[in-house]
Amino acid sequence: MAERFIGEIYQKVDAKARVSIPAAFRAILQADDPLASNSQRPRLYMVYGGKKRNFVECYSKDGAEKLAADIESMEDGSPERIKAELNLITRSVMVEVEPDGRIVLPPRVREKIGLAGEVPEKSEVVFAGRSNRFRIYRRDVYDAEFGAIDDDDDDDDIDPLTLVGRHKRKD
Repeated sequence: MAERFIGEIYQKVDAKARVSIPAAFRAILQADDPLASNSQRPRLYMVYGGKKRNFVECYSKDGAEKLAADIESMEDGSPERIKAELNLITRSVMVEVEPDGRIVLPPRVREKIGLAGEVPEKSEVVFAGRSNRFRIYRRDVYDAEFGAIDDDDDDDDIDPLTLVGRHKRKD
């Protein structure tokens, strides 16, 4: 993966549960899916497992393969692997991005983010970049959790770049 999923992009969801994948995210999905060069329909892997999660974690084809490989490297039959398989593999769905850049949010995905049943008019979701993956939140949930840019949930007053420096990779 040459590019990264970055930013927070707000998108409307229509009554048929269709949403447009942001163009920059589509480009990464396309680049990370070898079959997409022929079909122009990159695959998107949506993980809806995890009881405490109020979002759906999304991976490109390449990202999903790396996640599966990491899980497969865990001890077979261990409680950790069983939990990871259930919540990250079993409770996931693959969708193809339509040529117009949209997807239909599958029922389990809609249920996970709180859009089950009939999708309310003027519904919005947020695509939140996470470098090698992105998350989809219902907008009101995202705004409540992350709020304004200047919110005061950082009691320790540590610059985020300092935190990164503490965990910098050794080359």
